[in-house]
Amino acid sequence: MTTLAVTGHIDLSGGTVPLVRAALRELVAGYGAAELVGVSCIAAGADSLFAEAVLDAGGRLVVVIPGRDYRERKVKPDHAERFDRLVDVADEVHIVPLDRAGRDAYEAAGKELLRRADRLVAVWDGRPSNGRGGTADTVDQARAAGVPVDVVWPAGAGRG
Repeated sequence: MTTLAVTGHIDLSGGTVPLVRAALRELVAGYGAAELVGVSCIAAGADSLFAEAVLDAGGRLVVVIPGRDYRERKVKPDHAERFDRLVDVADEVHIVPLDRAGRDAYEAAGKELLRRADRLVAVWDGRPSNGRGGTADTVDQARAAGVPVDVVWPAGAGRG
C-alpha cells in the first residue's frame, strides 16, 4: 500500500488545469490500483484534480476536511457539486476537530495529511506560502519530517 497525500494551489489558471490533470494522472499511474491511497482536502484546484486522478486510476480516496464549517464557509458554489461528489465516494472522511475553517484548521489538516502520507505530491510553483497551512508550509513540514516530496508544476503552468 502506498499513500500519497496532496498539497497544492487552488488558483490554477484555466490553461494550467489540463496540464496539471495530465501530470497527476501520469504520476498516479505509476502505482497499482490495489495499492494506491490518495489523501486530499479536496479544495478547488490541485486537491480535487489529484483526488480525481487517484479515483480514475482505481485507487482509494481519503478526505481530510479542514474544520467543521469548511463546507459551509469555504466551498464556493462553483466547486460545491465536485466537493460533495468526492466526499460521497471517499473511503474515509476525516474532519479536523476545529469548529472554524481558517489558518489553524489548514495547518492541522496539513499535519493530518503528512501523518498519513508515504509521499507528498505538491502542485506548487515553488513560491513561499501566503500564510500558515499553505502549500509551501506543508512542503517544508514534509521535508523536515523526511516525507519524500514530488513537485508537480508542468512547463507553462501558472496561477490565475
